Amino acid sequence: MDEPFHDSFDDGPLDRGRWLPHYLPHWSSCAESAATYEVLDSELRLSIPHDQGLWCADTHAKPLRVSGVQSGAFSGPVGSTVGQQPFADDQVVREEQPAWWGWTPEHGRIEVRARMELSETSMASVWMIGLEDSPERCGEICLFEVFGNTIAADGARADVGTGVHPFRDPSLVEEFSAEPQDIDMRASHSYAVEWRPDGIDFLLDGRVVRRSSQSPSYPMQMMIAVFDFPDPGSEPTHVPVLAVEDVRGETLR
Repeated sequence: MDEPFHDSFDDGPLDRGRWLPHYLPHWSSCAESAATYEVLDSELRLSIPHDQGLWCADTHAKPLRVSGVQSGAFSGPVGSTVGQQPFADDQVVREEQPAWWGWTPEHGRIEVRARMELSETSMASVWMIGLEDSPERCGEICLFEVFGNTIAADGARADVGTGVHPFRDPSLVEEFSAEPQDIDMRASHSYAVEWRPDGIDFLLDGRVVRRSSQSPSYPMQMMIAVFDFPDPGSEPTHVPVLAVEDVRGETLR
């Protein structure tokens, strides 16, 4: 990456030159994918209130609600199958998104400091994805993925997923798992990757928890999101929250 990147979310409203407060809007629309969020007390707080609607209600197989921000966007025209992170075969674009690269590093140290409040039906994640301006530039580097049903009753232990998803990138292979970590997810922790041309180190609070010899060789955008998978037969009783206090990116020396 050419220039260091730092957002501590303490300078007023969300920086729209860096973040789009929507989750993959090309598969639905900007109106239907809008995040519920606030920038408060030096945190970006993403949440899913009880009255938030479903995302892609008529096409996503499992009911899903999501609040997310992303640092880039790209799709083909309406009716095409060109778009980032499709979740179904032959999925088509419903609202074209112009190409926009707010922050799209290629290699470097990328770090997020975050905390979360999750229920049994929710999860939170931060990941990097390819821009998919070419179909094969679609791989994922996951800094963390945490499901609420893996968090211990006392809050002091949870399964934290990290790794690489190839999707349609023929140069990558699936390399992902969730390992138990003795940390309180309600407190802020540092999740980082050191992404080099010859591999990736995944770090939790400065400690290497995974090493990979794989390395996507194209720019990627960041995705930050909290998800809820509601039970259609019951009313929600918890508001999931993902609070991010810091995002950093810098060149590795």
